[in-house]
Amino acid sequence: MTTLLVIAKEPVPGRVKTRLTPPFTPAEAADLAEAALTDTLAAVAATPAERRVLVLEGRPGPWLPPGFEVVPQCAGGLDERLAAAFAACTGPALLIGMDTPQVTPVLLARADWASYDAWFGPAVDGGFWALGLAEPDPALLRGVPMSVPETGAVQYARLAEAGLRIGRLPVLRDVDTAEDALLVAAEAPGGRFHSLHTRLTCPRGTTVRA
Repeated sequence: MTTLLVIAKEPVPGRVKTRLTPPFTPAEAADLAEAALTDTLAAVAATPAERRVLVLEGRPGPWLPPGFEVVPQCAGGLDERLAAAFAACTGPALLIGMDTPQVTPVLLARADWASYDAWFGPAVDGGFWALGLAEPDPALLRGVPMSVPETGAVQYARLAEAGLRIGRLPVLRDVDTAEDALLVAAEAPGGRFHSLHTRLTCPRGTTVRA
């Protein structure tokens, strides 16, 4: 059984995407987070899988499409929360976050399990946006330092040291800062994130690159 996991926070003003403020207000930052989550969930919903799971901090809202199980994030650091998400899976599982609304079903479907034991999607900031394990092992994530420039390198080394055959997905940019938001919006012109970002920035005289 192939499982697609999305780890996310409920888009509440002041609690998500705080690095977007300024130039965006807390409410606008939360709206952008919701748009990113909506695009991400739509891509996952359109990707073949036996099971789709939203690992959520907070409560689901009208942005949640049908076909997803919702499970709460456990307590602890991000490494513990990611480990717990994989621990709840049987068989191959691919986990992504809510910060890459430019992701597509075609990109996610590249993570097949015929030739690889793990999949790794590096992020521009040194982290990772995707992690897949053919046989989920929480120990491969526990203790990995998260949200630091070396996060991706340490996590990749864990996979390699375990002797896993690792497939690599393309490098993507997470939406953390206003510059990230501008660049990511330009990469996904058909999405809700792009549409909202355009609406929020154009009145301020910002030119959004298409």
